[in-house]
Amino acid sequence: MPRKPSSPSVSDNQSAPGGVAAVDRALSLLSAFQRADRALSVTELATRTRLYKSTVLRLLASLSHAGLMRKTSEGLWALGPQTVRLAAIYTASFSLEAVITPVMQALVKQVNESVAFHIRQGEQRVCLFRVDCTQAIRDHVRVGDVLPLDRGSGGRVLLAFSGTPGELYDRIRKDGFVALIGDRTPGLAGISAPVWNHNHELLGALTLTIPESRYQPRLADPVIEAAAALSSQL
Repeated sequence: MPRKPSSPSVSDNQSAPGGVAAVDRALSLLSAFQRADRALSVTELATRTRLYKSTVLRLLASLSHAGLMRKTSEGLWALGPQTVRLAAIYTASFSLEAVITPVMQALVKQVNESVAFHIRQGEQRVCLFRVDCTQAIRDHVRVGDVLPLDRGSGGRVLLAFSGTPGELYDRIRKDGFVALIGDRTPGLAGISAPVWNHNHELLGALTLTIPESRYQPRLADPVIEAAAALSSQL
């Protein structure tokens, strides 16, 4: 059993009601970094968090495994690459929301089907924004949900315009959009088109999700127009 510190740690004083103590301690290590810090020693981390070094080392092992911390060549500890990824998503959600959400809302109002905006995250995709339609039967993906990259129209668009080879992806690049039925979920159709930033770099995929029973090829036009409008604004 680890010894109990003689004085409360930072995580003890700032613990989340009903939370998990080990998570609170791990997060206190991340919070120990200040703006000017590049890397910290185990001793400094223990001092700032008021945790035993043995506890700090165990937490660092888990945080390092998750990519939230990394050990430098000097034997110090720095924030890991996953913190950069999370920060980028967080920042993008604020800078893009004011532009993307109104266009999505207008598209939902026009066709009364649900619309999502997906971005690529490694070999997966994340639903960054979502506007639901008023129909009782619809897709129930939520903001923050992680979805496969190789299934579903949104993932296919992200792969196609990232240069993935193959007949399907060649056709998507040629057409500028894709409409698929049952590719991710049986009975569900999706229509997706790419959204580009001001440097014509792929930003994400705008996706209309429709139950197969309500799918109509003509729904592709509003999606393509909305994606083009977003690209011009961005």
